[in-house]
Amino acid sequence: MDLEWLLNLGYIGLFIGSFIAATVVPFSSDVLLLGILAAGGNVWLCVLVATLGNWLGGLTSYWLGWLGKWEWIEKWCGVKHETMLKHKDKIDKYGVFLALLTWLPVVGDVFAIGLGFYKVNFRKSAILMLIGKGARFVMWALLFIWGKQFF
Repeated sequence: MDLEWLLNLGYIGLFIGSFIAATVVPFSSDVLLLGILAAGGNVWLCVLVATLGNWLGGLTSYWLGWLGKWEWIEKWCGVKHETMLKHKDKIDKYGVFLALLTWLPVVGDVFAIGLGFYKVNFRKSAILMLIGKGARFVMWALLFIWGKQFF
Protein backbone atom coordinates (compact mmCIF):
# COMPACT_ATOMS: atom_id res chain seq x y z
CA MET A 1 0.00 0.00 0.00
CA ASP A 2 1.35 3.43 -0.96
CA LEU A 3 1.91 5.52 2.17
CA GLU A 4 2.32 8.90 0.49
CA TRP A 5 -1.36 9.83 0.45
CA LEU A 6 -1.64 8.96 4.16
CA LEU A 7 1.49 10.98 4.96
CA ASN A 8 -0.07 13.96 3.17
CA LEU A 9 -3.10 13.70 5.47
CA GLY A 10 -0.87 14.13 8.54
CA TYR A 11 -2.41 13.07 11.85
CA ILE A 12 -5.68 12.02 10.21
CA GLY A 13 -3.71 9.80 7.82
CA LEU A 14 -1.78 8.38 10.75
CA PHE A 15 -5.06 7.55 12.49
CA ILE A 16 -6.56 5.95 9.37
CA GLY A 17 -3.40 3.98 8.58
CA SER A 18 -3.02 2.79 12.17
CA PHE A 19 -6.66 1.71 12.23
CA ILE A 20 -6.33 -0.20 8.96
CA ALA A 21 -3.10 -1.85 10.10
CA ALA A 22 -4.85 -3.28 13.17
CA THR A 23 -7.31 -5.18 11.01
CA VAL A 24 -6.44 -8.08 8.77
CA VAL A 25 -5.26 -5.72 6.01
CA PRO A 26 -1.47 -6.13 5.70
CA PHE A 27 -0.07 -2.69 6.40
CA SER A 28 2.64 -1.16 8.62
CA SER A 29 1.54 1.53 11.02
CA ASP A 30 5.14 1.63 12.32
CA VAL A 31 6.46 2.90 9.00
CA LEU A 32 3.66 5.45 8.84
CA LEU A 33 4.40 6.66 12.38
CA LEU A 34 8.09 7.07 11.56
CA GLY A 35 7.18 8.91 8.35
CA ILE A 36 5.00 11.42 10.19
CA LEU A 37 7.70 11.87 12.84
CA ALA A 38 10.37 12.40 10.17
CA ALA A 39 8.10 15.00 8.54
CA GLY A 40 8.12 16.97 11.80
CA GLY A 41 5.06 15.63 13.59
CA ASN A 42 4.75 16.15 17.33
CA VAL A 43 6.16 12.99 18.90
CA TRP A 44 3.62 12.50 21.66
CA LEU A 45 0.64 13.53 19.56
CA CYS A 46 1.77 10.98 16.96
CA VAL A 47 2.01 8.29 19.65
CA LEU A 48 -1.47 9.18 20.92
CA VAL A 49 -3.06 9.23 17.44
CA ALA A 50 -1.35 6.02 16.29
CA THR A 51 -2.24 4.22 19.52
CA LEU A 52 -5.86 5.31 19.38
CA GLY A 53 -6.26 4.33 15.73
CA ASN A 54 -4.51 0.99 16.17
CA TRP A 55 -6.46 0.22 19.34
CA LEU A 56 -9.81 0.97 17.71
CA GLY A 57 -8.80 -1.16 14.72
CA GLY A 58 -7.91 -3.99 17.10
CA LEU A 59 -11.25 -3.64 18.86
CA THR A 60 -12.93 -3.84 15.46
CA SER A 61 -11.16 -7.14 14.85
CA TYR A 62 -12.24 -8.30 18.32
CA TRP A 63 -15.89 -7.45 17.55
CA LEU A 64 -15.71 -9.13 14.14
CA GLY A 65 -14.62 -12.23 15.99
CA TRP A 66 -17.34 -11.79 18.63
CA LEU A 67 -20.04 -11.48 15.95
CA GLY A 68 -18.46 -13.95 13.60
CA LYS A 69 -19.23 -17.36 12.37
CA TRP A 70 -16.54 -19.62 10.97
CA GLU A 71 -17.66 -18.84 7.43
CA TRP A 72 -17.58 -15.05 7.99
CA ILE A 73 -14.15 -15.07 9.56
CA GLU A 74 -12.75 -17.13 6.69
CA LYS A 75 -14.45 -15.03 4.01
CA TRP A 76 -14.06 -11.48 5.36
CA CYS A 77 -10.98 -11.75 7.57
CA GLY A 78 -9.07 -14.35 5.61
CA VAL A 79 -8.43 -16.43 8.73
CA LYS A 80 -8.80 -20.16 8.14
CA HIS A 81 -10.80 -22.42 10.43
CA GLU A 82 -7.64 -24.43 11.18
CA THR A 83 -5.77 -21.27 12.22
CA MET A 84 -8.51 -20.34 14.69
CA LEU A 85 -8.48 -23.85 16.14
CA LYS A 86 -4.69 -23.76 16.41
CA HIS A 87 -4.83 -20.50 18.34
CA LYS A 88 -7.65 -21.75 20.60
CA ASP A 89 -5.04 -23.60 22.66
CA LYS A 90 -3.16 -20.34 23.19
CA ILE A 91 -6.37 -18.51 24.08
CA ASP A 92 -7.32 -21.25 26.54
CA LYS A 93 -3.83 -21.17 28.07
CA TYR A 94 -3.11 -17.40 28.19
CA GLY A 95 -6.61 -15.95 27.93
CA VAL A 96 -6.96 -12.21 28.10
CA PHE A 97 -3.19 -11.68 28.31
CA LEU A 98 -2.92 -12.44 24.59
CA ALA A 99 -4.45 -8.99 24.09
CA LEU A 100 -1.04 -7.55 25.04
CA LEU A 101 0.33 -9.18 21.88
CA THR A 102 -2.27 -7.97 19.39
CA TRP A 103 0.30 -5.47 18.07
CA LEU A 104 2.38 -8.31 16.59
CA PRO A 105 2.34 -8.61 12.79
CA VAL A 106 0.01 -11.30 11.37
CA VAL A 107 -0.72 -13.27 14.58
CA GLY A 108 -1.85 -10.16 16.47
CA ASP A 109 -4.87 -9.80 14.22
CA VAL A 110 -5.68 -13.48 14.67
CA PHE A 111 -5.37 -13.09 18.45
CA ALA A 112 -7.78 -10.11 18.41
CA ILE A 113 -10.31 -12.03 16.30
CA GLY A 114 -9.84 -15.14 18.43
CA LEU A 115 -10.32 -13.25 21.70
CA GLY A 116 -13.63 -11.99 20.37
CA PHE A 117 -14.67 -15.27 18.80
CA TYR A 118 -14.04 -17.20 22.00
CA LYS A 119 -15.78 -14.45 24.05
CA VAL A 120 -12.81 -13.54 26.24
CA ASN A 121 -13.69 -10.68 28.63
CA PHE A 122 -14.05 -7.54 26.49
CA ARG A 123 -13.12 -4.94 29.11
CA LYS A 124 -9.92 -6.71 30.14
CA SER A 125 -9.04 -7.47 26.52
CA ALA A 126 -9.57 -3.83 25.54
CA ILE A 127 -7.40 -2.49 28.39
CA LEU A 128 -4.55 -4.93 27.74
CA MET A 129 -4.79 -4.32 23.99
CA LEU A 130 -4.46 -0.57 24.62
CA ILE A 131 -1.43 -1.11 26.86
CA GLY A 132 0.32 -3.39 24.34
CA LYS A 133 -0.34 -1.17 21.34
CA GLY A 134 0.56 2.00 23.24
CA ALA A 135 3.84 0.52 24.47
CA ARG A 136 4.76 -0.40 20.91
CA PHE A 137 4.30 3.15 19.62
CA VAL A 138 6.08 4.65 22.63
CA MET A 139 9.02 2.34 21.86
CA TRP A 140 9.11 3.50 18.22
CA ALA A 141 8.90 7.15 19.27
CA LEU A 142 11.75 6.73 21.75
CA LEU A 143 13.87 4.97 19.13
CA PHE A 144 13.12 7.81 16.71
CA ILE A 145 14.13 10.46 19.29
CA TRP A 146 17.26 8.54 20.20
CA GLY A 147 18.21 7.82 16.58
CA LYS A 148 17.62 11.39 15.42
CA GLN A 149 20.73 12.55 17.22
CA PHE A 150 22.87 10.51 14.82
CA PHE A 151 21.64 12.31 11.71
